[in-house]
Amino acid sequence: METTESTEIRPFRIDVPQAELDDLHDRLARTRWGSEVPGTGWSRGVPTGYLKGLVGYWADGFDWRKAEAELNEFPQFTTTIDGQNVHFLHVRSQNPDALPLLLMHDWPCSFVQFADVIGPLAQDFHVIVTSTPGTGFSGPLGEAGWTTGRIAGAFTELMARLGYARYGVQGTGGGAWIAAEMGRLAPEKVVGVHVNGLVTFPSGDPAEFEGLTEAEQGRLAKLEAFQQDAMGFVAIQSTRPHTLAAGLHDSPVGQAAWIAEKFKEWTDAAAELPEDAVGLDRLLTNISVYWFTGTAGSSANLYYEAGHDGAAWAPKPRGTVPTGVAVALTTDIAIRRFAERDHNVTHWTELERGGNFLALEQPEAFVADVRTFFDTLSS
Repeated sequence: METTESTEIRPFRIDVPQAELDDLHDRLARTRWGSEVPGTGWSRGVPTGYLKGLVGYWADGFDWRKAEAELNEFPQFTTTIDGQNVHFLHVRSQNPDALPLLLMHDWPCSFVQFADVIGPLAQDFHVIVTSTPGTGFSGPLGEAGWTTGRIAGAFTELMARLGYARYGVQGTGGGAWIAAEMGRLAPEKVVGVHVNGLVTFPSGDPAEFEGLTEAEQGRLAKLEAFQQDAMGFVAIQSTRPHTLAAGLHDSPVGQAAWIAEKFKEWTDAAAELPEDAVGLDRLLTNISVYWFTGTAGSSANLYYEAGHDGAAWAPKPRGTVPTGVAVALTTDIAIRRFAERDHNVTHWTELERGGNFLALEQPEAFVADVRTFFDTLSS
């Protein structure tokens, strides 16, 4: 049993030492740039020309202290759960009877993902935003074994420590997996699960493919293309995360490239560049959080845990908690019948704009859909 001291909730404030900022700028100035095959664009990864521009702005235009101050406007805390430091934001609504709502980010994002939606959501919810163990200010990992199920258990414990007996959860991408697992783990506490960036897989039953719409066939094709040509990061992070971390931890340019590539691939397909979807300062704020916390490796280890966790891939009972799914049509691959096979889907929205990082890309649409879903549960 944990001691009283270990369950303490501690106020937290971001305060990156100036020496670390100076070190970052020194490393950026001394970057050794490599060559690339001409004329290949983004097809083989981040183009050097684009990366030089991104890094140039990181060094000479981006204001970390301004970003740090903006993030510190949100009440932040840390606590120790199951031996791991957990960082979170807790913004109470002026409505004392508001429903608590836990928001969980995806990799390679961070709690920064929700910066633009916290204020609007706090009109209707007590908002809690977590940093996934091993990522950002919830890192690095203290030990192995932080699977999706263990994280779900830790976040359930967090909500209990905050005094919330009934609450909603929202997750993006990998956060959606945690959200769904929380619904299975504590259905008596979780009133509803809202997700976006949901990944759905066919079970292998040929009957599942009968009658798929043209749009659903297109999403299935996107999944197949992803598995064939865009899973290099999964292969590396789920097998040799420490080898990767040696480079990313030492090179801010390497860290920036690793994250920027995913923002290019997972944001609205109509956006030519990552910053066209989420804004340059938000992109670099997120990259900077990974850099200053040194969590490239521990965040990658979450993929290792998922890849080696038999329970993660074993058949699970269908979720019983009401579930809302927001689908960004330009990028998402969720197919409704597959989702309904695994979850109690009571709300389904298809959005013309946006991508995996919906709260950053289309904050108004994100907030509207979250509100609508939870309104259906209280009506």
